[in-house]
Amino acid sequence: MAEPDRPRTPQPRLRPAPLIFEPAEAAADPEHFFDLESIEDPRELLARATELTLAFRAATDRSLEFQAIAAAQLADPRRFDRLTAAEIGARAQWTEDYAKKMVEFGRDLLRSGSEQAP
Repeated sequence: MAEPDRPRTPQPRLRPAPLIFEPAEAAADPEHFFDLESIEDPRELLARATELTLAFRAATDRSLEFQAIAAAQLADPRRFDRLTAAEIGARAQWTEDYAKKMVEFGRDLLRSGSEQAP
């Protein structure tokens, strides 16, 4: 998982590769994964698998930022229904210490005016 306290450097956002729709019957097959198993050319397989890897990494980073912002908003002392770090951690399946770091990371994102972020 990405570290919430890592230094933020301006990087262009990667455009994720399109995730081809997975029909229900294909998703039920554990060997089926975005039709990669049907690609026979190793060059094509490497290219598509790399696209998917980059897409999932970009999605993970983006989701992490959304989690941090939500945690910061839930912990905001101005909210009458604010949550403690322990409560936020329980909801997100984090430790309390990690929840505290995520709240701070989210506050940093909100302070930096990350309108382009979540």
